[in-house]
Amino acid sequence: MIVAFSVTPLGVGEDVGEYVADAVRVVRESGLPHRTDAMFTSIEGEWDEIMDVVKRAVAAVEARAPRVSLVLKADLRPGVTDGLTSKVETIERHLAQ
Repeated sequence: MIVAFSVTPLGVGEDVGEYVADAVRVVRESGLPHRTDAMFTSIEGEWDEIMDVVKRAVAAVEARAPRVSLVLKADLRPGVTDGLTSKVETIERHLAQ
């Protein structure tokens, strides 16, 4: 399973980088495979472990912000592992043709 999510603090002004860093820190400390880009953090693992990480990431931002927005998209595909890498490799292979 891969989950792409974004945690955004609301009511703290325009510069939210330090708040988002709190959420990303939780993901990195989880030990699960992950990637962070300008819009989302993607994380791969089992349902319960991913949801626990997302919940803790939201809590980290919520501890400092009066309101938090969470956007989440999930790809539930049993039996697939290393999807974060293999999906991108498939696209790159097609682009190279």
